[in-house]
Amino acid sequence: MAENNQNNTQNNQINNPKNNQTNHQSKEPIEQTPEDINRLVLERIKKLQEIRALNINPYPYKFDKKHDCAELQQRYAALTKEERTQDQATIAGRIVALRRMGKITFSHILDGSGKMQLYFSEDALGAEKYDFLKKLDIGDFVGVHGVIFRTKMGELTVHVTDYTLLTKSLRPLPDKFHGLKDVDLRYRKRYLDLIMNPDVRKTFIQRSLVIREIRNFLDHRGFLEVETPTLQTLYGGAAARPFTTHHNSLNMKLYLKISDELYLKRLIIGGFEKVYEIDKDFRNEGIDRNHNPEFTMIEWYEAYTDYNDQMKLVEQLVSAVAKKVFDTTKVDYQGTIIDFSPPWKRITMIDALKEYANVDVDKYDDEEIKQLVTTYNLEYHGDLSRGAIINVLFAELVEDKLIQPTFVIDHPVEVSPLTKIHRKTPGLVERFEVFCCGMEIGNAYSELNDPFDQKNRMVEQEKQRITDEEAHPMDIDFIEALEYGMPPTGGVGIGIDRITMILTNSQSIRDVIFFPTMKHEG
Repeated sequence: MAENNQNNTQNNQINNPKNNQTNHQSKEPIEQTPEDINRLVLERIKKLQEIRALNINPYPYKFDKKHDCAELQQRYAALTKEERTQDQATIAGRIVALRRMGKITFSHILDGSGKMQLYFSEDALGAEKYDFLKKLDIGDFVGVHGVIFRTKMGELTVHVTDYTLLTKSLRPLPDKFHGLKDVDLRYRKRYLDLIMNPDVRKTFIQRSLVIREIRNFLDHRGFLEVETPTLQTLYGGAAARPFTTHHNSLNMKLYLKISDELYLKRLIIGGFEKVYEIDKDFRNEGIDRNHNPEFTMIEWYEAYTDYNDQMKLVEQLVSAVAKKVFDTTKVDYQGTIIDFSPPWKRITMIDALKEYANVDVDKYDDEEIKQLVTTYNLEYHGDLSRGAIINVLFAELVEDKLIQPTFVIDHPVEVSPLTKIHRKTPGLVERFEVFCCGMEIGNAYSELNDPFDQKNRMVEQEKQRITDEEAHPMDIDFIEALEYGMPPTGGVGIGIDRITMILTNSQSIRDVIFFPTMKHEG
């Protein structure tokens, strides 16, 4: 009965904010100045020294953790209020709440699966062990052993019969009631973001599940996962500026990959018929809502297919992943319902300009179309060919209007140096880009496998490099590989970060990359 009275006291105080404010310990100041933090750090260092003086190791080597918080919450979901069990639990995690009230103390710990309330009492622990709780702070890791019960207020709790300090934290966590709101700090110190914001943890778990299901989808269709070099003697496979480095031993310049394409095609030439790679690509470009210099891509290549086959595969893959991970093919992205169920809209680039921008480029000759750069005040450098201007017009006037999943097909040959000429329409190639929520999420071709045509296209690209540093470089070794013969092939690249943004309703690419690229502080 005495134990129940203690529970009642605790529950009343936890659920009354005014009472909480008068409790000894434990939330940190709402706004911590550097002076506050330094003072708190010094206090924690003093506690650390006192713990060591007791001949207790504040950083032990291991703990035999037997249960997860979420596992216990699920297993005892049917436990009624004030119902006690004799079941023992052994859990561990970080202290995220701590309230001391005389001879009882309530705490919450957070492990990788979720939270659990802990109930410490002097009766169960003894005076010495209970008194040691004064040396613990929010942020410390503890391992506990105890009995499962549910409080009068209905919270599943472990009545602790023994506990061990596993890690003494020296810096205070941000205020738990306000969370970690500073966006710059969240990205720089992602570990704090993950501790303080459960939704952020959930997003990254979902990202991992998305990647796993992409692998499962392709593996079940006979694709082989492969690896290609990150350090390359010659970059290629995309229109982008590379990062460069120097290999001291070989005394030569190397590039971080901007794409997997040319190496994966070499594997198709070598006899593999279905290959894919999920890895990091690096492009020396600006940083904004949709771009990070280091990003994750998946590229796959399938022999004996073309871009029509790959359109079907893309919409099947994305809809299957959405259904598997989120249990729906319709997701809310920033207030708009996005429907990934097949089939997706297909529209040519020229027709998209007509439909979304009221620009019919077929009505303009080559000189007139150049005037559109001025008419629409487009920022553009490099080749002013007809196809290149059409591509820029599309990017500036149409892309942000493509909200539902859309295949934009049949691009100008001038901006597609690795793609087969369109089998019906001169001047175009068999290429599609996938757009959703106003941004490109994928790119695909009926892959060019004519070595003569490929060489001529690369020669033209090499000329453009005088004014356009993103033009594709000549790759003699790749041309030679094509001369041994590559079967008809369809290839696709999809941005993992961008598709994850949409599926998890994340506003920025930085919200789905653990450690986005940022300037040095200061």
